[in-house]
Amino acid sequence: MNSIRIIPCLDMKDGRVVKGVHFVNLRDAADPVEAARAYAQGGADELAFLDITATVEKRRTMFDVLAKVAAVIDIPLTVGGGIKSLEDIEQALKSGATAVSISSAAYRDPQMVKEAVKRFGSDKIIVAIDADANLSLPSGREVYIDGGRTATGKDAVEFAKEMAALGAGQILPTSKATDGTTAGYDLQLTRAIADATGLPVIASGGAGTLEHFYEAVVEGHAQAVLAASVFHFGTFSIRQVKEYLRRRGLSVNL
Repeated sequence: MNSIRIIPCLDMKDGRVVKGVHFVNLRDAADPVEAARAYAQGGADELAFLDITATVEKRRTMFDVLAKVAAVIDIPLTVGGGIKSLEDIEQALKSGATAVSISSAAYRDPQMVKEAVKRFGSDKIIVAIDADANLSLPSGREVYIDGGRTATGKDAVEFAKEMAALGAGQILPTSKATDGTTAGYDLQLTRAIADATGLPVIASGGAGTLEHFYEAVVEGHAQAVLAASVFHFGTFSIRQVKEYLRRRGLSVNL
């Protein structure tokens, strides 16, 4: 089994790291450069930099802030939010990102995902899927876009399969229902996408206990676990999470 990757997430708004619940009620958490440096030194395997209001505000990602974050770390860095063209992807990579996460644009223009994979390689392209419960759909989960504000009527697992067929390298599903609640990941969503696509899946949205990280891997079939609140507000250190997972028999890089 590959080593499980622990990924702190910097949700960005107005140049600051923020964290909310169910994608709303945002509160200030940290300076992004200081947080990134601390997480890299603290043992993070990767970092995620998500400009959570870029799409809704109809602007590009904060590439200037991204470059400052990239300059102080030596671990992989994924950027998402406002990525809606091949030019945006190129700019993100030039600014120091090692991969990009595409969400709303992947839904609105799937062909862009195919073109991005061809131009930059599948390892650079992650498709992020925000989802919420909709029991009328086969998987019980519906794709949401525009930072979780707009329902699409699209089944989340079916959409993930379509993205995998276009060559996406990883899938990052986040449950609106569990985001920021610290009540645990949406294991049903995570597992369904992992099993249906065969791609590495990054569990996201809801980590609150050490057990939740373990469940994401063992029950959710995730190969990486992303979290924000528990790291930003000091509930756990990255090392505590890794040592716990190792004690439970999982492979991690200490």
